[in-house]
Amino acid sequence: MLRTDEQDYLDRMKHDRASVRLNSRVKIALKWYEGGETHHAEGYTMDISPKGCMAMVAQGFAVGQRVKLTNLVNQKVVEAIVIWRGHEGRAGWELGIELQEPPFDFWEVDF
Repeated sequence: MLRTDEQDYLDRMKHDRASVRLNSRVKIALKWYEGGETHHAEGYTMDISPKGCMAMVAQGFAVGQRVKLTNLVNQKVVEAIVIWRGHEGRAGWELGIELQEPPFDFWEVDF
């Protein structure tokens, strides 16, 4: 039998993963503040959804890291949180990024 918090997590993940995702390669930039300094890294998406993206970024991030994500195609910026970090490959780290209150047209795609 699952504990309540485990079941809540599984229910949330089932709902989150059920959202529409599109394979799409969009150039992105991430900006964050650490040690009183501004840092910057670029990468690209592997898939996008209304709530976030799976991205490949040269910089590794801790889960929970808050960043500003810029869509380099349209220059729109949104607050985001790294919610998953996968494997490091030749092109960088796989990251799951959740957008915080994104405008409906952030990706300029109809889902």
